[in-house]
Amino acid sequence: MTRSALVLFSAGQDSATCLAWALSRYERVETIGFFYGQRHAIELEQRQTLRTILAAAAPGRLGDDHVVDLSGYGAIAESALTAERAIEMAETGLPTTFVPGRNLVFLAVAAALAYRRGAGTLVGGMCETDFSGYPDCRRATIDAMQSALSLGLDQPLKIETPLMHLTKAETWALAHQLGGAALVEAILEHSHTCYEGDRAHRHAWGYGCGACPACELRAKGWNEWREGVSA
Repeated sequence: MTRSALVLFSAGQDSATCLAWALSRYERVETIGFFYGQRHAIELEQRQTLRTILAAAAPGRLGDDHVVDLSGYGAIAESALTAERAIEMAETGLPTTFVPGRNLVFLAVAAALAYRRGAGTLVGGMCETDFSGYPDCRRATIDAMQSALSLGLDQPLKIETPLMHLTKAETWALAHQLGGAALVEAILEHSHTCYEGDRAHRHAWGYGCGACPACELRAKGWNEWREGVSA
């Protein structure tokens, strides 16, 4: 088991799975979250509940949590996640939920914190298999950032993306592999990915509006995984 890692943790399904993954591999894990002016910051409210559950499953490994205010960035990187805009395809060919440069900014800020905290690895839930076409979720982008940050900090920095080549169904399967039914239930009940911030409606796959792209992707993955388990 290697020494320490910093997990980009939003309390969504993907980052919750990544946190469990990191806790299974690193002696010491810290988390970082970002307030970037997102309209529905409900996921930030879910972070501590999930951290408590995951910490109990890996005694002594989960360290400090850090939340960074990037609301100024969110104001200039306006999207359907940070302003009252319809969720649709833009003229650029990307959905209006795309926040330009979000992962680049997050990784740069996380790298600065990792440098100060002595963590040689960042862990993020970026995925290029089941995603919305976001260019900053591609492994090629992450590799470029890894090189740039290592050069800029003048020391090696590794960016792990355990979900990069997994479908959402495979992400559910990974969560089950890491923590069994207890982790799957924790993700179902406490993680949040809905773009509309809906926690009034509980579905088989968790809370959400059931209609936004994030809910549709999560539901599709859940159904595919459950069908595979039942087969």
